[in-house]
Amino acid sequence: MTADTTRPDRRGTRPAGPPGTADAVVVGGGLAGTAAALALADAGVRVTLLEGRPRLGGLAFSFRRPSPAGDLTVDNGQHVHLRCCTAYQWFLDRVGGTRLAPVQRALDVPVLDAGHPAGPRLSRIRRNALPVPLHLAASLARYRHLSPVERAAAGRAALALRALDPTDPALDDVDFAGWLRRHGQSPRAIEALWDLVGVATLNATAEHASLGLAAMVFRTGLLTAPGAADIGWARVPLGELHHTLARAALDRAGVRTELRTRAAGLTRTEGRWSVATESGPHGPGRLDADAVVLAVPQREAHGLLPDGALDDPGRLLRIGTAPILNLHVVYDRKVLHRPFFTAIGSPVQWVFDRTRPSGLDRHPDGAAGQYLAVSQSAAHDDIDRSVGELRSRYLPELARLLPAARDAAVRDFFVTRERTATFAPTPGVGRLRPHAATNAPGLHLAGAWTATGWPATMESAVRSGLTAADGVLSGLGRRHRNPPSASGGRNAQEAV
Repeated sequence: MTADTTRPDRRGTRPAGPPGTADAVVVGGGLAGTAAALALADAGVRVTLLEGRPRLGGLAFSFRRPSPAGDLTVDNGQHVHLRCCTAYQWFLDRVGGTRLAPVQRALDVPVLDAGHPAGPRLSRIRRNALPVPLHLAASLARYRHLSPVERAAAGRAALALRALDPTDPALDDVDFAGWLRRHGQSPRAIEALWDLVGVATLNATAEHASLGLAAMVFRTGLLTAPGAADIGWARVPLGELHHTLARAALDRAGVRTELRTRAAGLTRTEGRWSVATESGPHGPGRLDADAVVLAVPQREAHGLLPDGALDDPGRLLRIGTAPILNLHVVYDRKVLHRPFFTAIGSPVQWVFDRTRPSGLDRHPDGAAGQYLAVSQSAAHDDIDRSVGELRSRYLPELARLLPAARDAAVRDFFVTRERTATFAPTPGVGRLRPHAATNAPGLHLAGAWTATGWPATMESAVRSGLTAADGVLSGLGRRHRNPPSASGGRNAQEAV
């Protein structure tokens, strides 16, 4: 069915623009698609953005939940970024959200060891202003969760890691844990240091992570610039950044955003793309464009790719996925007196105070309480447990880590699950991740799962969108910026 092509508010081709105007369709309104749409619109391309959900933001979103303590605004999962995440910071600046997701002045991670014989013991991973690698040397020397011998060995491994080239294809086939063991790292050191960082950023333990991706994370975040690993996180619901502010920025840029609208197929005829759509406010239709960006998960992209677009499209189906579980706990009183912490010797990983962003502090019934989000990456063992099982498993652990929680009443406990939260960063995944450009002229791929050089993070998603947009603009003969590279800023050659 071909819709009326004379009215821009109907399904179908927009009215012809000024001479030389190009049209692009971006399929997918996550961070990758939104970044691509903004970059294309900024360059003068007329963009239509299609998103099947009723909101933007992809897998980094918020929703409202009734609670005994009052209605809450809940993030589906806790997301952080690092100072080295220059593409995501570009996104925040572009939508006007930078001040709402500030970065620490200096890296400071409280680490609680739940397994210490005398009870949970605190140590910290901090940096100072000295040059790399001295910026972490003092913190490592005082890191009480490792023995002096383990600290010295960790320092030597860090220097060896710094010497690796993450873009070397040979590293992609090596598992990170094996490399760590060959460089003198004990099981305790892997748990208390390397997995502490790696699980949160890679969504995998060292045993199941590619050395190439691990080297990229540790070199870029910890071994390039003193402040590269300073942590930032949203002080407002993610939906305010990734949907509300993003939608306003898209509107200002002239992007036509169609929610609840899915792409059903792509065809190319006489140098133009036709995107068949389903659902949406106007039913099935068609959009014609000079270029298309597919910014959807790899399996969905595989289903939409026309024949010949990739030499081996089946490789998209061989990219595995990894789950993330988030536990949401509302106490009747304050039990955590810092913004966040991470734990070892416990199933608990990272815990963030989400009281203010959720709106709990504004409810008369909840003002004295506290809302904690427990973020569990690589959650294969827990992702299918019932809420009751998770409650029995994790509430005692939180009480063990936080003495104030032992006498506190739990007013609400609920769970959010993302079973396919990220691609699995297993050895060999690098050869499966496609580049943005395809064999089909004007068709580009975007998504954190594409070949950005980064693990599946918000940074990787935005980078992929900017790279796809730059490819489209190059194909149209338009001026474009150099795409971001794996290890630095947009013109240079993060974390869940």
